[in-house]
Amino acid sequence: MKTVGIFCGGYSSEYEISIKSAETIQKNFPREFNTIKIIVNNEGWKAEVNNELIHFDINSMSFGNQKIDVGLVYIHGDPGENGKIQALLDMKGIPYLNSGPLASSLSFDKWFCNQFLKSFGIPVAKSILLTSTSPILEENIIQELGLPLFVKPSDSGSSYGISKVKTIEELLPAIQSAFREGKTVVVESFLNGTEVTCGVYRSNEGVVALPLTEIASENEFFDYDAKYLGKSQEITPARVSEEIREKIQSRSKFIYELMQLRSIARIDFMVVDSNPYVIEVNTTPGFSSASIVPQMLSYAGIKLSDFWKNISEVEL
Repeated sequence: MKTVGIFCGGYSSEYEISIKSAETIQKNFPREFNTIKIIVNNEGWKAEVNNELIHFDINSMSFGNQKIDVGLVYIHGDPGENGKIQALLDMKGIPYLNSGPLASSLSFDKWFCNQFLKSFGIPVAKSILLTSTSPILEENIIQELGLPLFVKPSDSGSSYGISKVKTIEELLPAIQSAFREGKTVVVESFLNGTEVTCGVYRSNEGVVALPLTEIASENEFFDYDAKYLGKSQEITPARVSEEIREKIQSRSKFIYELMQLRSIARIDFMVVDSNPYVIEVNTTPGFSSASIVPQMLSYAGIKLSDFWKNISEVEL
């Protein structure tokens, strides 16, 4: 019986959400595998064995006298969603059920990912990248992008640090807030439309696009409270036309293949005048019992255990 190490936790603000995702995956993983949660934090890496935490050795990829055979990285943020653990597993020769380091790193950075997709003709919001040394000229930014606009940490998987800016006075505080979550910040033009997301994975029959979910947030946008604290309606299937549904699913599968993604990914869109603009690509989408992808799978009539069995058969 192969042992699958489910890496969870991490160094971002979404530590607890990652733990919940890992718990749901572990409960629903095929029984022909032995699963162990490997909890990653700044104090060290621990394997959870019989409700006890024991030391996990990064060099040997082992705990106690046992080595993991397969990795499943489910950290929302650093060092999992950005591909660092996947690169480590590659170096150790351990297969894993995730997108590789390049695809993970590219999708993790909102600005670089959207510029990459834009070069292939995929619509994205107009944006400006700010680094720690960039001059912040509020009037120039607003002249370029208009109001309202969004400010986001570019290199963070977290839902923290995102602001919708309606006035010039709100811009600088929003940028400062975003810099507290990441080293770079992206400022984006506002897309006024319907937010829709699509789960994509590779099955034995090829790339599959799951039923769409529409996100109707009670807040100004799909922030942390809307995502995790019930401040949004997540409507599956999304209330869009058949034409829009086909366009989003087709575009999602194209992006999945283009970026050489693996396992499950979720691609978020804003539909403006019947045109789906990509917001971001998620290679480690939430997988707690309340998360969107499990809702999509449920609507499609796919059991979580069957889903992970399919993923393991295709990816290993």
